[in-house]
Amino acid sequence: MDPDPSGPIYSNVTCHAIEGHQNCMRNGRPDSGYLYWRWNPRDCELPRFNPERFLNFMRNKWWAFIGDSISRNHVQSLLCILSQVEQAVEVYHDEEYRSKRWQFPSYNFTLSVVWTPFLLKAEVFEDINGVSSSEIRLYLDELDTKWTEQYKNFDYVVIAGGKWFLKTAIYHENNTVKGCHYCPGKNLTELGFDYAYRKALQLVLSFVTRLDQKAFVFLRTTTPDHFENGEWFSGGTCNRSVPFKEGEVEMRDIDCTMRDIELEEFGKATGIGAEKGVTLKLLDTTSLSLLRPDGHPGPYRQFQPFAKDKNAKVQNDCLHWCLPGPIDSWNDLLMEMMVDGING
Repeated sequence: MDPDPSGPIYSNVTCHAIEGHQNCMRNGRPDSGYLYWRWNPRDCELPRFNPERFLNFMRNKWWAFIGDSISRNHVQSLLCILSQVEQAVEVYHDEEYRSKRWQFPSYNFTLSVVWTPFLLKAEVFEDINGVSSSEIRLYLDELDTKWTEQYKNFDYVVIAGGKWFLKTAIYHENNTVKGCHYCPGKNLTELGFDYAYRKALQLVLSFVTRLDQKAFVFLRTTTPDHFENGEWFSGGTCNRSVPFKEGEVEMRDIDCTMRDIELEEFGKATGIGAEKGVTLKLLDTTSLSLLRPDGHPGPYRQFQPFAKDKNAKVQNDCLHWCLPGPIDSWNDLLMEMMVDGING
């Protein structure tokens, strides 16, 4: 992680696409040091994202981010960077404002985010704050048509799964209940989140490599969170204001498990993809994200959380990223891999 005196190319003033929960500066985060660090790979200089060049590449193209709220966080970073050249026009949103579509008129470029936290068909019984009224039902042999039915339109795709697989869920396969993850008292076989996550990625990668649609596909790896002294629902916080040094922090077991599954299934799929003319790339953001405990909203997911009481107990967000923030580096990496793929 290198100091970056020039800082981000946009701010919460110049970008209007930042969701309230990630608008840390507007919400009153008092420090700004986290804006002045940038990830660089060893022994090479990662070029900064060039929005004009990117939009020229994207003339008459359609790019989709498919996944959960981290994918939405990622697309908002991209929108903010691109807004320095042209403001996107929102042309669609679903009822919950979770899936959206934008256009960049001068370039005839379409950008989508499709909210499908499992990538699979799922029945979810929870409200906007994550409070469940019943266990999730997850169908391990059916993809979510919300994204598969649109897939033929897409030229570039960033697919990501992850954190939702840690939730309590009942697993269905072949029209029967096969087992579950963390469902004490239900008298079902505990199959573990890793079983479901592997099934999901196998199904997703099989779908994208076997279609006639020759999209350029990125699989983004899992995102570590930085909750300390608890989880999101039990008072966990993230108060650090500087990045970790390399070697100062180790990945948690669940993140290691998820990343191992991603690497294994991606490795199996690349050969098939190459035969079929589908470009598959691994967008490995896990390690660089692990080093950035300072880049989350923390208590500043709410507007001015300590205005009335400086000792107020507030829920922290140590999973999503402030905008601007470390997630902007993911787009530097994405652009470099895309250009490399086009020129390669």
